[in-house]
Amino acid sequence: SGLPLVGNTAPDFEAEAVFDQEFIKKYVILFFYPLDFTFVCPTEITAFSDRHAEFEALNTEILGVSVDSVFSHLAWVQTDRKSGGLGDLNYPLVSDITKSISESYGVLIPDQGIALRGLFIIDKEGVIQHSTINNLGIGRSVDETKRTLQALQYVQENPDEVCPAGWKPGEKSMKPDPKLSKEYFAAV
Repeated sequence: SGLPLVGNTAPDFEAEAVFDQEFIKKYVILFFYPLDFTFVCPTEITAFSDRHAEFEALNTEILGVSVDSVFSHLAWVQTDRKSGGLGDLNYPLVSDITKSISESYGVLIPDQGIALRGLFIIDKEGVIQHSTINNLGIGRSVDETKRTLQALQYVQENPDEVCPAGWKPGEKSMKPDPKLSKEYFAAV
């Protein structure tokens, strides 16, 4: 479509082990990674899994997506971490073997047939509120993903406020108004 995804409804998809009902009225962290059994990927996938409870407490589900088959995902999960596997995961991995999900989210590298490291935060209404896309060799930060999610939730719960750079829960927000924003700048 050529339109930027942020602010638009998230593209629908169906995949094994994913049920739309699970995600109604929940936030979703949807992240893409290139391939199973690679190098940077398991560091990200296990980091999100290890901190899954923190996202669950924020009414948020996590989904990992790659172009691998469900059988490859299963083999990777059944391989322990010390052997380059994932071990038990606290969220599902989605098979995008047709590459249609990666393509609809704009992360597919067509000539390689794999996805870039795209990450999307989708709100409770199914609208993409945040996206980042890293090149293949650059891993993502669970801390920054959580902080961004918390800032999104804050501004959705407080629509007359915005969050400045690096904002974390409990810190001062600001009013999106030339005069009222001076209160924030005077206090920092």
